[in-house]
Amino acid sequence: MKTPPKTKTTRTAKPAAKPRKTAGTAAGKKSTALNKRHESVRKAAPKAAKKTAAKKAVAPKAAAPRKPAKAASDPALTKLVIAALEDLKGVDIKVLDVRDLTVITDTMVICTGTSNRHVKSLAQNVLDEAKSKGIRPIGVEGLAEGEWVLVNLNGVLVHVMQLQTRAFYQLEKLWDMGQISDTRNLI
Repeated sequence: MKTPPKTKTTRTAKPAAKPRKTAGTAAGKKSTALNKRHESVRKAAPKAAKKTAAKKAVAPKAAAPRKPAKAASDPALTKLVIAALEDLKGVDIKVLDVRDLTVITDTMVICTGTSNRHVKSLAQNVLDEAKSKGIRPIGVEGLAEGEWVLVNLNGVLVHVMQLQTRAFYQLEKLWDMGQISDTRNLI
């Protein structure tokens, strides 16, 4: 079978548009009047924007200072944390008084959980008990992973860790004052 030969298509040129007369006709007068009006609006728009910007700059509202989160008395909050950890069978709970060592917190509570789920539930129980007493935590880190969860309760830092993580980092040795006197002999 033979294919039919390709035919060339010819394009016909469209007639050129007629030039518009802008002067002397009614349509031309309207278009120039519209152009003049649009120009006056375009010139006035920046002036209006400057006026509104000046008004905004004159009366800025000062941001109110943030109040720190409500902190319970330190011993009461520490007891609350320990009770929440003991409630869910937290293992090897240690309380460290670090007032003389840092300004970050007054007390650190370190606890061990037996698994990821146990660590998460211990930390969540501490959060729930604190919220029930009207204490908002400043921050929570590591709750999704469940290996080491840090709960900052503004005065009490709670570290809930798995056994391997606690053995590796040894926070008790890092923050214990008795260890400082032993290391002075090394210097």
